[in-house]
Amino acid sequence: MADLTTKICGVTLKNPVIGASGTVGFGREYDEIYDISLLGGISTKGLTLEPRRGNPVPRIAEGTSVILNAVGLQNPGVEKFIANDLPWLKTKGLAVVANVAGRTVEEYRDICERLDGLVDIIELNISCPNVKSGGMAFGIRPESIAAVTRAAKSGLRRTPLMVKLSPNVESIPVNARAAEGAGADCISLVNTFTGMAIDIERRRPIIANNTGGVSGAGIKPIAVRMVYEAAHAVGIPVVGMGGIQTAEDAIEFLMAGAVAVQVGTANFTDACAMPKIIAGLNEWCDAHGVKAVSELVGTLRMN
Repeated sequence: MADLTTKICGVTLKNPVIGASGTVGFGREYDEIYDISLLGGISTKGLTLEPRRGNPVPRIAEGTSVILNAVGLQNPGVEKFIANDLPWLKTKGLAVVANVAGRTVEEYRDICERLDGLVDIIELNISCPNVKSGGMAFGIRPESIAAVTRAAKSGLRRTPLMVKLSPNVESIPVNARAAEGAGADCISLVNTFTGMAIDIERRRPIIANNTGGVSGAGIKPIAVRMVYEAAHAVGIPVVGMGGIQTAEDAIEFLMAGAVAVQVGTANFTDACAMPKIIAGLNEWCDAHGVKAVSELVGTLRMN
């Protein structure tokens, strides 16, 4: 069997498959279906300093090959996570990636300080609105990406920082370099695209929030292109995501330059998607004479 071991910023994962934030909760529900210690890691539900109830319902709309969601970062708050979920996650032998969010750069810094040294990696969700800048998402402009990354990094001494980039931007390479220049240890992408679904009988948006984040198989070609652009713009590791359903999908991202992948929406249509992807990676590597999955990273040959 191929060596699936993956390293990200000094953190060793048994394989490159990570459960994407917002799709696996804190892992407990999936652990009832299979042993989640099979996974390389889990990126937690987005955490904030205080508990959040999230957006009003309906929050989800289904489309062809995609879903639209506007959950609104519903979560129990960082302190309850540390007390109730983190100790259990640490028994599972996988990398714990804490996805964090805030309304101000100060909130990002404070939550990073609280989690420093307690988790393996902190993933910065910068698709959140900055309340001090009129509600524009932190991840839109390179200068705001740099500011929030710098603030988060200032709160960390022991835990590496992964910045999760939004695809709803003018230039992925420019924003990737902004995160790197401000101290990010690695980046992940793509977060969801902004979209809308309409109930034509009611002539109203299906989602109560009007718009939401689009994810699922339909976004994969765009996500692969953006991961390729980011990986060739920075010298830090890149974690890719967006529409991954199969091992072959994951391999596309690895060849495009990602060192690891996150799997999200696929978990909703097949609760065992991630174990199947891991098994498929082994099978593909064996069939193609690949001894280590790391040999695939960045091997795309352009026409």
